[in-house]
Amino acid sequence: MSAPQFDPATYDAQLAEKAERLQALLAPFDAPAPQVFDSPREHYRLRAEFRLWRETGSERRDYAMFEQGDKHTPILIEHFPIASARINELMPRLKAGWQASPALSFKLFQVEFLTTLSGDALITLAYHRPLDAAWQEAAEALASELGASIVGRSRGKRIVIGRDHVEEELQVAGRRFRYRQPEGAFTQPNGEVNQKMLGWAYEALGPREDDLLELYCGNGNFTLPLATRVRKVLATEISKSSVNAALANLADNGIDNVTLVRLSAEELTQALNEVRPFRRLAGIDLKGYDFGSVFVDPPRAGMDPDTCELTRRFERILYISCNPETLAQNIAQLHDTHRVERCALFDQFPYTHHMEAGVLLTRR
Repeated sequence: MSAPQFDPATYDAQLAEKAERLQALLAPFDAPAPQVFDSPREHYRLRAEFRLWRETGSERRDYAMFEQGDKHTPILIEHFPIASARINELMPRLKAGWQASPALSFKLFQVEFLTTLSGDALITLAYHRPLDAAWQEAAEALASELGASIVGRSRGKRIVIGRDHVEEELQVAGRRFRYRQPEGAFTQPNGEVNQKMLGWAYEALGPREDDLLELYCGNGNFTLPLATRVRKVLATEISKSSVNAALANLADNGIDNVTLVRLSAEELTQALNEVRPFRRLAGIDLKGYDFGSVFVDPPRAGMDPDTCELTRRFERILYISCNPETLAQNIAQLHDTHRVERCALFDQFPYTHHMEAGVLLTRR
């Protein structure tokens, strides 16, 4: 990612501009003014990734970032105020660790941090060489010193020191939910805003006596709180690592009314339309569900036309979007049968043009 133009003094103005932009995008659909959920002004990002830069003739390696399209002019980083306080605390200590150890620094080219609001941390070190016993011994000592897990990656190999995931706790409507967030898998980058987003979705769905279909469920980020609002949930996700994390998260939280199937949204659409059967749905009675609501959190491309058409069947469509432009395109397809009852702006990425939005669509 390119370095954001970090300036807390401009935050309120840039957030107001985002709210105006979202309202303009949704104006053709007579949407109400969005609820706006702001971000902490600094230390809000729970993930960070840095390349390492080594000047010719020097063994010193520094954290570096690059402007998009320029891989030759490094922006050297000593501290990173948009990243969590835990990442900033770890950065100099990790750097001192690799500088003091040839086994850790030799051909190290990238560092990734994954942290949580609850203070857990995992560091991934990526290498252009095989990892050996000397590396593992040094990494174990450093992990103990830092109080963090370390994952070493080289071509075709991964060595885990500690855990290959972090453990998060988020509070929604007075209940604490525990999440395992695996290394290398997608997680929401802004923990405080994610918590607000979960609370908004929980409130927007409301208590229901019917069932929920969830598409693109990931590691169960939304699944856990939303499952407490309905009778049953059928959730789908295509990523195997995310499915495994979601299953663990459901078990850890004692949530037993969710059936999780590893299918894409497009495949589930085919199954519900009885286009073709899927072995992964064997034993699942799709016709036994009384779906009243569908929850979607699609990738930036939004829902494909067939999946969008599928959601038209539901009384309520709860939609979280990381790309309001494709959200507007999907709403345009649904606008003749559904109206925008609620909408929200979630400022996951301060000091950038990116924003996340949520809408509740209800049948006319």
